[in-house]
Amino acid sequence: MPAVLERRVSSAAPWSRRFGAFAVALFLTSAISHRFRLIDTVPFLWLLGLCFLLAVLGLSTAILAFAQMWRRGVGGLGTATLGALLSLVALGPYAVSAYGFSVNPPLNDVSTDPARPPPLGFATALRVPPMTPVTPPTAEGVILQAEAYPDLSGRLYEQAREIVVERVIALMRDRGWQVVAPVRPDDATDTVVIEAVARSYLLGFPSDVAVRIEDRGEATYVDMRSASRYGRHDLGENAVRIRRFLSDLDESVQTRPLL
Repeated sequence: MPAVLERRVSSAAPWSRRFGAFAVALFLTSAISHRFRLIDTVPFLWLLGLCFLLAVLGLSTAILAFAQMWRRGVGGLGTATLGALLSLVALGPYAVSAYGFSVNPPLNDVSTDPARPPPLGFATALRVPPMTPVTPPTAEGVILQAEAYPDLSGRLYEQAREIVVERVIALMRDRGWQVVAPVRPDDATDTVVIEAVARSYLLGFPSDVAVRIEDRGEATYVDMRSASRYGRHDLGENAVRIRRFLSDLDESVQTRPLL
């Protein structure tokens, strides 16, 4: 009975699948752990770098496997294809981040009043290297924000300051933000500043938020600031956070009954 010859398989194909699967598993595990605060941000950033390297290796070995199949007629198409797909899935979040990096200005601190942003007293005292320090606005940053986010502006409400303060704190807590400095209204000052720690929805990157509420006689004026703790570029996240929060605050102040 003649021996059955097994077709040779590309040596790179199994490695592509291993690298791709490991990259996806490591990314999901580390992202979930960081989102639920099981690991700190700095170790998570190192893990993200490792995930990127593994995904690139997986895609590279898949390309090498396809080349071996073309030149030598070896098998392993399914394994290499799976490895390439897994690697591309792992690289997806990095592609989204690259897009955000390219279409948004290099800002990590955004405010509805860029020339006089609400103070971040809690964040200033908390931030130590490698966190990004809280710094005064620069002329370049003010111009960049005005060009990129001309729609960001404060809000004027025909409601008492105390009511707006209650709504701001309620919205922060509804979002799961940690309110770290809930300054209550005081007759001695016309301004209230509320600070909180917000986290990005998917990966849980922390940002410091401040909402300034000013009593202007018959009305109340609100400004908001959001500043990322890590990195020089927020990929547009802080502007999105401010837009959504103020939009919800508009609805809350205008439609909810006063208690």
